[in-house]
Amino acid sequence: FHGITRPAITEGEATHRAIAIAELAGCPVYIVHLAAKEAMAAVAEARDRGVNAFAETCPQYLYFSLEEHLSQPGFEGAKYVCSTPIRSRAEGHQDALWRGLATNDLQVVSTDHCPFCFNDHPTLGTQKQLGLGDFTKIPNGVPAVENRYELIYHGGVAQGHLSLNRFVEVVATTPARIFGLYPQKGTIAVGADADIVVFDPDTPHVISADTHHMDVDYSCWEGYELAGSVETVLSRGRVLIADGAYHGAPGDGKYLRRGPNQYLI
Repeated sequence: FHGITRPAITEGEATHRAIAIAELAGCPVYIVHLAAKEAMAAVAEARDRGVNAFAETCPQYLYFSLEEHLSQPGFEGAKYVCSTPIRSRAEGHQDALWRGLATNDLQVVSTDHCPFCFNDHPTLGTQKQLGLGDFTKIPNGVPAVENRYELIYHGGVAQGHLSLNRFVEVVATTPARIFGLYPQKGTIAVGADADIVVFDPDTPHVISADTHHMDVDYSCWEGYELAGSVETVLSRGRVLIADGAYHGAPGDGKYLRRGPNQYLI
């Protein structure tokens, strides 16, 4: 019922309204969690008119569908309850989003990472199970941040939706420019932070809650075999991930002072 009570036409209307208000106020607008082709059409139309409108989608909207995942038997569909809801594949939303990423009608893929446990957590208590018997009480969100890079590469580059250059733009350069962090972030260059992902496109990777690092008891992509694996992650030149193990420590983060969006017209 979650997706049915939030149809795609309402997402398109809300996106159009938000853009209209931003245009009237003379300010940029950034649409998060875009899932419907109607919403993407509103963003594309505004951008074609010169409006400073930007939008992101998330891996769950590129991979999953109302028919296949939210309609699973029993309470399994609760794992995929998120807002904006997952859309119908028969209506063509997923294919439209991939095309939008390729044509720059969508600029970014984020995750809306919300790692609510499916079963009761030993210290955090009841989470997804709050919605047993009442779908309106299911916490909205899915765990996704750990696998974002690999999911976009697999669905985008390996399956022919995105060029390798466009993949880099979507996962690194464009977010850094939109959020005023470029060239400190989003590029490999003299003077930039040495944030580097070493990725092996020829070594498949199987996603599983048994091996991921997120403190959540399930993965929406459980058992998915993806093309390629992240081998090493460096942050400011320091190794954070190597050989599947996390080597960071509390306090490793650093405050980032942002500048303006570099795409503003």
